[in-house]
Amino acid sequence: MKASSSENDRPPKNPWWNPQQPSGMPVHRYGGAGARGLVEPGTRAWLDRPPGRAPLWSSVDLRDGNQALANPMDLRRKREMFDLLVRLGFKDIEVGYPSASEAEFAFVRHLVTGGHIPDDVTITVFTSARQELIDRTFEAVRGADRAMVHLCHATACLWREVVFRMTPSEVMALARQSAQHMVRLADRAGGDIRFEYSPETFNVTEPEFALEIANTVAEIVEASPERPLTLNLPSTVEMHAPHVFADQVERMHRNLERRDGIILSVHPHNDRGTAVAAAEYALAAGADRVEGTLFGNGERTGNVCLVTLALNLLSRGIDPQLDLSDIPAIRRTVEECNEMPVPDRHPYAGDLVFTAFSGTHQDAIAKGLRHLEDRAAAAGVPAAQLPWDVPYLPIDPRDIGRSYEAIIRVNSQSGKGGIAHVLRSRWGLDLPQELRVELAGVIQRLTDVTAAEVEPGLIWDTFRAEYCDMGGWACFAQPGPDGDDPVDALLTLAREHGVHAEVDHLTGAAAEPATGAAHACYARVLVDHQPVWGVGLAPTPRAATVRAVLSALRRGGAVPADSGCVPHLAGPREGAL
Repeated sequence: MKASSSENDRPPKNPWWNPQQPSGMPVHRYGGAGARGLVEPGTRAWLDRPPGRAPLWSSVDLRDGNQALANPMDLRRKREMFDLLVRLGFKDIEVGYPSASEAEFAFVRHLVTGGHIPDDVTITVFTSARQELIDRTFEAVRGADRAMVHLCHATACLWREVVFRMTPSEVMALARQSAQHMVRLADRAGGDIRFEYSPETFNVTEPEFALEIANTVAEIVEASPERPLTLNLPSTVEMHAPHVFADQVERMHRNLERRDGIILSVHPHNDRGTAVAAAEYALAAGADRVEGTLFGNGERTGNVCLVTLALNLLSRGIDPQLDLSDIPAIRRTVEECNEMPVPDRHPYAGDLVFTAFSGTHQDAIAKGLRHLEDRAAAAGVPAAQLPWDVPYLPIDPRDIGRSYEAIIRVNSQSGKGGIAHVLRSRWGLDLPQELRVELAGVIQRLTDVTAAEVEPGLIWDTFRAEYCDMGGWACFAQPGPDGDDPVDALLTLAREHGVHAEVDHLTGAAAEPATGAAHACYARVLVDHQPVWGVGLAPTPRAATVRAVLSALRRGGAVPADSGCVPHLAGPREGAL
């Protein structure tokens, strides 16, 4: 065995209770992208600012998301995605990069000439800062009633020096010339053409230079409240913690010269896995608009997920202003268009995000749902009208088109609460607490053998086989013609076999049609002073009671296992179920 590390072996900054050792990874290679653009310490206005309303959502699925696909969308898939975005309520949709290819150009013309753009939807087309590409972009939107041309070029030092080999003054000149050219083309084109400008790599651009170039473009296009410039701030490669990006946004928000003529937008990427947090902080810091994609598709780790952002607002009681009430249908369309699956653990949309396997989670969820039902019944209103407050579930799955069926799934980690919930939610059987505990043990033994998830159907079959099977004694479920009480007859029969038996507990209730019966009864019978449970499912309360007692007696060994019946008890209906 390797000797334990001495005190001197520990990293110098670790406290005594942290024995972790240096990883040996090349840490010295990183950290070059310092935190730029921080606001003054203690002056963050956004830190405790709650969201008040939804931002303007801008979908870039058809441009940025499409560029990131191994198989870019053809016209059919593009049109399907566009129509979905319109149905969901997007009013700002970036539809393509028309100068990049004939397919991109053709799709934009298809939308414009075919009359497929609703009156309240603004399409955006993307272009790099080259005059011939800008010309082609304006040609693509010729005849559109309303459009926005999105000019983008990199501004950060690394890109300037390594990729484009340009000085800051040359980058400034490029922005100025491109913006002036766009203004000239817009004046010639007529119609409602607005502008968007993205200093790409904004998050790693010197803050003074980012502000200067943004103010320059805003002045050239004469940004005003009546004709605002959309100034988009991309974290092209997410390099910092979310609060740093928010500080950068707040700095721009405070210092832009034509702030009332600017729609301040953000375009977070997810390289650090914190795009949603960065977007939420940025909105608090002054952003008005968010660019992203449905379910976060995009280059590398993707763009910010607009579905997650919108439903986060919903969970806080704020109208997201997007209709996300049928997430399964939205997901199917997006998966078809992108030819990529949405991961099982993706927030809100994944197959498993409303599912609990852990017994403690299942028990809390089941009790929370039951409490909600009880409150609704007491108030005399549907549960859907009450405030949502269920443990482990931030929103009601049904509000976004999900069902309760997959909320609780049973495996070796599950407990009595989850198993009881499955029987209650699918078959309407509300088991007594002691029976829940006992059944959990039965299912646990099953999962220990299978080492796999137990489907609801198998839980049902196991429950019935263990607690509802009466063997050959089904004849006692029917009263005889002489009026004898079958329960008393069963207890007498047990005593005749030398077994003391008495009914200790009986609970009856109506049964759901899924059980195949109208009534259910749960019986606990003391067999030689030991409690044994049985369950009866039958057309009448009396028959259900008899079946429950008979099942308990059979399970406790108080009646013979043969199939014979006592004729004078069964009468002419012997053997009937």
